[in-house]
Amino acid sequence: MKPNNETLELLNRHGSVRQYKDTPVSEEQLAAIIGAAQMASTSSNVQAYSVISVTDPGLRSQLAALAGNQAYIEQAPVFLVWCADLYRLREASTPHLAGGNSYEDTTENLIVATVDVALAAQNAAVAAESLGLGIVYIGGIRSKIAEVSELLGLPELVYPVFGMCVGYPAARAGLRPRLPLQAVLHHNGYDTATTLEQVKAYDEESRVYMRERTGGANDTPWSAMMAKRISEPARMQMKDFLQAKGFLRR
Repeated sequence: MKPNNETLELLNRHGSVRQYKDTPVSEEQLAAIIGAAQMASTSSNVQAYSVISVTDPGLRSQLAALAGNQAYIEQAPVFLVWCADLYRLREASTPHLAGGNSYEDTTENLIVATVDVALAAQNAAVAAESLGLGIVYIGGIRSKIAEVSELLGLPELVYPVFGMCVGYPAARAGLRPRLPLQAVLHHNGYDTATTLEQVKAYDEESRVYMRERTGGANDTPWSAMMAKRISEPARMQMKDFLQAKGFLRR
């Protein structure tokens, strides 16, 4: 019998929300959400992330434009910018180093910070949904990442990984099907044959989903959508930006 409980039901109902009611999110709710985020796993307890809650209407309008004119950044009552943060780590550690070497600028520490912020944000997403709220991640803030960083006054060794709209849903989209479990879960090693077989099955499921979602206007399979995605360069400025911010130097 498949295990089930309230937590699993909540996780399995997740879907991105792009329409929000005017109902505000209280400071107490926001504190609870970020508090839950802070309890996520973190590498060696470095807690290498910071969260910026953007409430100023002018800032939100500018962020919406920089993210590709995504209006729900302005519509949602809360917009959070999740940042990988090694600045705090460096500054807190420096007095203890007695002038010795430090390696906060390594590729490994960039990975640590990026994973830390993603784990924290997903805790926050689940916490928000447990309170009856909805969320949508906004990767679009990386499209104009230098401008976003300047707008928010981000110091060296801090970069915005993604945004997150939070609020009470005014509408919910249908749940998008995921890859079959067998395409994702491998046992004792990576099974290349099985994962590609499962993609074929998923392509048909995704065709049906897209056909229903678009009223028959689109039935593109998942693999074709992914081929389009990886054949087009996206955010090619990221490496130079990160190095200019003090990351990826070693």
